[in-house]
Formats: sequence, C-alpha cells, structure tokens
Amino acid sequence: MLTNLRVWLNHFEYHAEQPRGARSGSPSGLCTEERRLISRSIALFQLGEQSDGTGLLRAAYRFALAHGDELLPRITELFIREEQRHARLLREFMDEHGIRVKCHHWSDAIFRRVRRLAGFELYLHVLITAELIGNVYYRALESVTGCQRLRVLCRTLIADELAHVGYGSELILELRARKPAALRTWIRLLHRAFFCAAAGAVWISHRAVLRRAGHTATGFLRVCLEQYAFHLEPPAAWVGAQRPTPGGVSVPVSVGFGERAAPQCPAGASTGQPRAPDRGQ
Repeated sequence: MLTNLRVWLNHFEYHAEQPRGARSGSPSGLCTEERRLISRSIALFQLGEQSDGTGLLRAAYRFALAHGDELLPRITELFIREEQRHARLLREFMDEHGIRVKCHHWSDAIFRRVRRLAGFELYLHVLITAELIGNVYYRALESVTGCQRLRVLCRTLIADELAHVGYGSELILELRARKPAALRTWIRLLHRAFFCAAAGAVWISHRAVLRRAGHTATGFLRVCLEQYAFHLEPPAAWVGAQRPTPGGVSVPVSVGFGERAAPQCPAGASTGQPRAPDRGQ
C-alpha cells in the first residue's frame, strides 16, 4: 500500500471546501500589447487544463483494487476537480478579456493520447510532466503582465500545482523504489526523455511569452530540468525518508528566472476590450 494517502486525502478535501481564491487584488485589464502577446498562449494552457478525467479515474480504481489503496480513487477524484477548477478560472479570465477559447491543438492531443496508453503509473508520469513545466510557464506569464488580475491568477494556479507536484512525485518515487534497480534506471531515463520532449513542445507553442520573460530555448529547458531534478531525482538521503507534506512543499521560485518588465500601456490607453464589471477581483 502507498504511504501518506490519508495526509493527501485531508489536503485535497480541505481545499475542495476552501479553494484558494483567485479574485483578490486590484482589478486591472490587459492592455492591447499584452492581450496580443498572451491570448493564444493562455488559450492553449486552458485547453490543457480541461479534462473530464475519466481515464485517470478508471486507472486509479484499477490500481487501488490491485494494491489495496482504497483512498486513492477519492484522492484522484478531488485532484481532477481541482484541475477542472483551474480550467474554469482560466476560462473566466479569458471571457472577461475577450480571449477566444481553443478546442484542439496538436500538443494537447499528444498528451491525451499518451495518457491513454497504459495504467496509473504512466498517468502520474504524464501529469507531473505537465505540472512541472506548467509551473515554469505560469511564473513566466506572471512576469510579463501588468494585469493584477492575471498575476494573482497565476500565483493561485502555481500554489495548487506545487501541491500536485508534491503528491505526484511522492507516489512516483515510492512506486519506483519498489522496482529492480535496472528497471528504475530505464524508467527514469525514459521519463526524462519524454519530459525534455514535452518542454520542447511547450517552447514551440509558447515561445513569444517565454522569450518576453527572458527565456531562451535552452534556458527554458534548463529551468524545467532543474524543477524535474528537485522533485524526481532527490538526494539519496531523501529516499525512504519522510518527504515534505502538502503544506511544506518548497521550490526555489527564483531559480533560473531573468524577469523582464511587463509591457506598459500608455497612460489612458484603451485595453482594446470593455472592462468587466467589478466582481471583487
């Protein structure tokens, strides 16, 4: 049986009842330049966040039956709901600022196809890949905008995703530790190769935002791999030791970031979109 599932169940149940707010801060709109810069990029990430999660939930049920981890399906259900909430938050922001929703994209299609190939462990590897790279992306997105509403939204998503990374990495490392050493090595090498390919795909699709944030292609890959190593290639002393719990997940947020100033709108300039009514943003 997997350890710490009760801890993670408590975490996800608490945040289901007390979700992190994303509407605090001073209301502000996107200026025309910002909207042009981020519209396509944020629409692609919103597409990636939305999923009904049925495949993952089925895989969790099968894994739980095979290994006696009866808490796993409930945790997975709450995890999926949190991801769906992220998609709703992004969609609300897009609707408020007149950004069109995307229905399909080749990178999202590849991720979804890979997830369907095997069981729960493969799902975990694909999900943590998306979350680790997504955290780097959301920090870059936050750094290129002066829109307070979007900056708070990015921080909210990052806070949730860091807990998801803590949960996923704990399961992956525990499952990996149960395998023979040679198999562990192959799994790690294959996942690292997939991770690099995924980071490359994200760079291709989001390079305008990432470049504005100060990333080159190689720099972006390096920052992503630093996050990967921190969570999935811990020092030997960590293996088998007590790992950080949900409230204690810690990531050096400034690693590798050379932030640039957000594009500035001239005083009194139009944002290009009607301002949404103040709803306590």
